[in-house]
Amino acid sequence: MLTLYSYWRSSAAYRVRIALNLKGLGYKQVPVHLVRDGGQQHAPEYRALNPQGLVPLLVDSGSGASEVRIAQSLAILEYLDEVFPVPALLPAEPPLRAQVRALALHVACDIHPLNNTRVLKYLTAEVGASDAIKDAWYRHWVELGLGAVEQGLGRLPSRLSLGQRPGYLEACLIPQVYNARRFNCDLSPYPRILDLVARCEPLDAFRNAAPEAQPDAE
Repeated sequence: MLTLYSYWRSSAAYRVRIALNLKGLGYKQVPVHLVRDGGQQHAPEYRALNPQGLVPLLVDSGSGASEVRIAQSLAILEYLDEVFPVPALLPAEPPLRAQVRALALHVACDIHPLNNTRVLKYLTAEVGASDAIKDAWYRHWVELGLGAVEQGLGRLPSRLSLGQRPGYLEACLIPQVYNARRFNCDLSPYPRILDLVARCEPLDAFRNAAPEAQPDAE
C-alpha cells in the first residue's frame, strides 16, 4: 500500500523512514541513487513519478479511491499524520504543536537546504570551492542553525516533543545531527540536542531508519 522512493543517505528520506516506523506502518522501499548514472532521480521514469526529481516520494496506493503521490518530506509527514492519526506525530495542543512545527521547519527549511547534495556539488563544480571551503560552509550553517534549535528545545515542556515519546520534530532533527557528525561539526555546545539524540537513536524506529540499515546502503 505504501511505497517510499528513497536514497540511503538522503536526510529528507531518513525523516520519512523514521515517521513511518514511529507509526508502525509497513512500506516497500525503492532505492533511487542520487549519484549513480548521473543521478537516477533525473531518469525519465522517475521524473514521470516526481517531476521535482528529488527524494523522498511516497506513493499510497491503498488508503483512498486512487493512488496518491506525495513529494517533500514534511508534506509526507503531515499526510501520514492525517491519514494514519494514531500514534500522532504532533502534539494535540495548538501552541505546542506550532512550536514543534517551527523547530522542525528550522531544520528542514533553514539548515538543510543550504547543505544538501545539490548545493554542495554546485559549490565545488560550478563555484570552484575547495573541499575545505565546502566543509567550512557546511559547518557554519549547521552550527548556526543548531544553536537556534538548542534554544528552542529549552522552551518545550519535556525532553521529547510528545512528552515520553518522539515524533515530528525528532524525525527532522536526528537526520540533521547524523549529517552534522559526518562533517565533523562540533556538537558540544548543544546539550539539549545531544540529550534528545541519546534518547531517540536506541529506539527501533530510529535504528531501523538509519542510513546504514537501508537496503541500498554502501
